[in-house]
Amino acid sequence: MHDDRRLVEQRLRRVLDERVRPAVHGTPVPLAVERWDAPGEPVPVAEGLAAGYRPASVGEPWGPAWGTTWFRLTGQVPAAWAGRTVEAVLDLGFDRVQAGFQCEGLVYREDGEAVKGIHPRNDWVRVADSAAGGEDVLLYVEAAANPVLNAGPPTPLGDRLTAGDAPLYRTARLDLAVFHAEVWELVRDFEVLGGLMAELPEDDARRWTLLRAIGRALDAVDLEDVPGSAAAARAELAGVLAAPAHASAHRLSAVGHAHIDSAWLWPLRETVRKVARTTANVVALMDEDPGFVFAMSQAQQLAWLKEHRPEIFRRVKEKVAEGTFVPVGGMWVESDTNMVGGEAMARQFVHGKRFFLEEFGVETREVWLPDSFGYTGALPQLVKLSGSRWFLTQKISWSQINAFPHHTFWWEGIDGTRIFTHFPPIDTYNAEVTGDELAHAARNYREKGRGTRSLVPFGFGDGGGGPTREMLGRARRVRDLEGSPRLEIEPPEAFFRAAHEEYGEDAPMWVGELYLELHRGTYTSQAKTKQGNRRSESLLREAELWAATAAVRVPGHAYPYEDLDRLWKTVLLHQFHDILPGSSIAWVHREARETYARVRDELLAIVGAAQRALAGEGADTVVFNAAPHARDGVEGGGAAVRTAAPGAPVTSAPREDGGFTLDNGLLRVAVDGRGLVVSAVDLAAGRDAIAPGGAGNLLQLHPDLPNLWDAWDVDEFYRNRVTDLTGVESLTLAAPDTVEVTRAFGSSRVTQRLTLRPGARALEIDTEIDWHEREKILKAAFPLDVKADVSAAETQFGHVERATHTNTTWESAKFEICAHRWLRVGEPGWGAAVVNDSTYGHDVTRDVRADGGQTTTVRLSLLRAPRYPDPETDQGTHRLRYALVPGATVADAVREGHWINLPERSVTGSRAVAPLAAVETAAGDVVIEAVKLADDRSGDVVLRLYEASGGRAAGTLRAGLPLASVTATDLLERPLEDAPAYEVGADGGVALALRPFEILTLRLSPAAGR
Repeated sequence: MHDDRRLVEQRLRRVLDERVRPAVHGTPVPLAVERWDAPGEPVPVAEGLAAGYRPASVGEPWGPAWGTTWFRLTGQVPAAWAGRTVEAVLDLGFDRVQAGFQCEGLVYREDGEAVKGIHPRNDWVRVADSAAGGEDVLLYVEAAANPVLNAGPPTPLGDRLTAGDAPLYRTARLDLAVFHAEVWELVRDFEVLGGLMAELPEDDARRWTLLRAIGRALDAVDLEDVPGSAAAARAELAGVLAAPAHASAHRLSAVGHAHIDSAWLWPLRETVRKVARTTANVVALMDEDPGFVFAMSQAQQLAWLKEHRPEIFRRVKEKVAEGTFVPVGGMWVESDTNMVGGEAMARQFVHGKRFFLEEFGVETREVWLPDSFGYTGALPQLVKLSGSRWFLTQKISWSQINAFPHHTFWWEGIDGTRIFTHFPPIDTYNAEVTGDELAHAARNYREKGRGTRSLVPFGFGDGGGGPTREMLGRARRVRDLEGSPRLEIEPPEAFFRAAHEEYGEDAPMWVGELYLELHRGTYTSQAKTKQGNRRSESLLREAELWAATAAVRVPGHAYPYEDLDRLWKTVLLHQFHDILPGSSIAWVHREARETYARVRDELLAIVGAAQRALAGEGADTVVFNAAPHARDGVEGGGAAVRTAAPGAPVTSAPREDGGFTLDNGLLRVAVDGRGLVVSAVDLAAGRDAIAPGGAGNLLQLHPDLPNLWDAWDVDEFYRNRVTDLTGVESLTLAAPDTVEVTRAFGSSRVTQRLTLRPGARALEIDTEIDWHEREKILKAAFPLDVKADVSAAETQFGHVERATHTNTTWESAKFEICAHRWLRVGEPGWGAAVVNDSTYGHDVTRDVRADGGQTTTVRLSLLRAPRYPDPETDQGTHRLRYALVPGATVADAVREGHWINLPERSVTGSRAVAPLAAVETAAGDVVIEAVKLADDRSGDVVLRLYEASGGRAAGTLRAGLPLASVTATDLLERPLEDAPAYEVGADGGVALALRPFEILTLRLSPAAGR
């Protein structure tokens, strides 16, 4: 037989694209068009419906960037269409190349009921299932002129303040048309069989069987009357569509999904509308197809829906009750997990799971984070403590260098907790249920021979409107089809239960963080957003601590439950994985800076009110220490009356090279004439932290133009060029304990104050930068005289160790790493740490000197200057604080990291304040991370503690109030099953034992009559 394969395949493509798809909708009848251009920001629906419309026509330009235009569409169904299915086809000027990332619309009836969203690949609205003929049509469309920002050069369109008022779109089609269902079904037949055929091997008989059937069906299509011939064409395909899948075919669990970034290339306010459009589509599609199942994460987005579009939210609740709309994830947003602090990470689960429980009665079991930029090794324990069992991610498939070896596996966290985890081999969370995608999932699946199933999240996200009826049509055809994987639409829980049962305890193991070998620049971009997050996290700790202490100790002082709940949710929202990482447009980060300023003011007011209530009347200085460790005579979590400055005075002396030496009896620091730290001696150990010939706090400037994603990536080749910033404008002894140095470079200027305080074991460096570089990265380097094969970097509730060498590609890929408040390198008996108040990006390298010693260089990534998506990223003034801690153990690093982030606060008064809770341990390795009142308003005190060193710990909890009982709880403050019983001793103490990096939440119930 002659090989006519390519001829048939080419024929299929052309006939499908040029004849069959266009015939789904018949000859159009134009709708009459009127429009109203809303001034400024979006308006309530009632206002849009009642506005003064003017006549308009198809083809008119509309929509300055971020503007809203309301269209009123009127018409009449022709009498000749009686008995036919009629739809409105509404093209706002879509670019069909992509499913979202552009203009969108939400269609309403005249009573304000939302019908469905319209999007580039979902542009229809059902008018009548069986028209009577002659009925009037009235539809309103709220059209959003969101600019296309996911490609191209830097642009001012990323903020409404700079976007201008030029229209971006022209309406292309606003019509009524008959919907030809049989043609629509034929399109799906051709798509599925053509897609399957293209994926089968050329020597597979099934491929040729499909080819012949498709050829016959094409022959049956009358190109001049596609609707009239569609049934005959479908008859030619019925046999090959009925052939069942092989017994060993891979099994796919498909679930509808729409990954909606809570902000990214659009502001938060537009996400509110994207959620409304998508959920309106989803519930409408469920009405048409009861077998459709949709999973939605991010409680924040459903909370927006409840607040702004309650009528859609009611429909969602109905579908949740039916089991087809499935809340998943259990988090407030799909947050970043690299930089979010420990307590904030816990609160993501607390607020997310509680919303789903209270609104829907649903206890989510699967954590759903398909798109975050790497996953902390602390997550497995937090997942388990939240009451969840399973974890799903997708982003690891984006790693540049090493292919992740598993798709279904046990993930073991830093404490030893294991969570059953799935990484869908389809390599997308926006699947369209196409032949190439399904074939890729089956081929790519790494557990062949042991497991047989994987998960497929399908649907257009980010303004694409979610799953479509076309996707569901394809899914029905591949449910049991020869040559294809079997596909079943079902909830994620059904997949996880089946996969767990099938693979069970024999699944492979991955230990530690899931590091994404990409998007490493997100540890640094948008420094003020990161600083706002860190300071908000610290202030929330302070506000809860002092408000709880005041509520317990001061009669009548009310705990601000509502305010703290609202402020926590605001901070959690801004930890979304495109806000905190710095990868959103200018509008998002401008608003974030404004929001963090408001959060700061509110939290300071809560802190101040509580501290004044606790300190009482008087003129003494009462010093409050919110850190978990005692500081300068003030207990952690307590306050003391201070009468004199702590510590011996610092001495200073000039150096011959024009620099200065500072000495406080614990450290002796030499700053040379260039303003660089050339010596930092731990006097007790007699060791200098700075490597011979090296200079610490060396600012280094690199070019920073990554290959692909400007704000997201820093590529390793940036290291190939470096400029050491050693020029000095001024160098002075600004105070007996402070050296001040000013430098100018490029278009920027930096002033640093190097301070050695009395009694301190850290050299503080306060850096003020007026930053105006472009496509550069600024680092601060500390070459340390330490032989370290690993670095230890703080993560949530512990730390993670990473190699300093590059023996393998897995290690070399980690050329930029994330640390929270501290990073330490050490050798047996001695080490050094760098702590910070708002910096996350770091790198650690090693070198062997000529004298045989090893220099381990720790660098902080201070600032970047990418130009996309925000062309003005980080331009302007910044204040960053960090410190060098010579001789630091892990416990020292933990303590200093808390101190630099939790400053002492002073008020006038007369009363010292004992801590509500303290833990006595020999090594100081149990840290109290949070002190608060219970969310159920019972008056119980809740503590969150963790073991910080990576070893076993034993100690005694001392509470500052009489206790009736102590109960271990999950993150939601519910009693844990199988938890040890805690007895309150005669002296009021409670014995504790923690495993390495264990998180322990304790509920302290006060004794009656306290």
